[in-house]
Amino acid sequence: MNQKLNHQVLLYQILRARLGEEFPDLDDDTMRDTLEGITDLREIIAAIIRSALVDEALQAGLRSRLDDMKQRLSRLDERGTKKRRLALEAMSEVGLTTLQEPDFSASLRAGSPALVVVSEQEIPEAYWLAQPPKLDRQGVLGHLKRGASIPGAELSNPKPVLAVRTK
Repeated sequence: MNQKLNHQVLLYQILRARLGEEFPDLDDDTMRDTLEGITDLREIIAAIIRSALVDEALQAGLRSRLDDMKQRLSRLDERGTKKRRLALEAMSEVGLTTLQEPDFSASLRAGSPALVVVSEQEIPEAYWLAQPPKLDRQGVLGHLKRGASIPGAELSNPKPVLAVRTK
């Protein structure tokens, strides 16, 4: 598709230059209509945009499906955790330390101690991690757009954007 598009763009440019030389009084609308009739450029661009719209629709559908699957994964994770907790509580209550089954074995054992922070203010500085400064890109952009001058930063020249409406 890319090679065909590049060929049509080159053909369009060559024909526009030749028509401009041969018919210098040709107005823009007539030039555009003539070029549209003798090249496939508009059809190729339209096909590319349609293909992009299909890709974007598929992306939206997949994103929605992924969100649904992530929610399901979360529910399954939570269910598994609850069931393990129920088994742990039941085994602990009755003093059952091991359970041997044909497809699994389970045993109760002492867990590792977890950290409990009682007072952050009392913890020595040696246990604190310094965080490197991070540029607030959105803040800088916002100030530049409002006309502020910030040393070391500037706005780029705007790039053309393709707007496609489907309704």
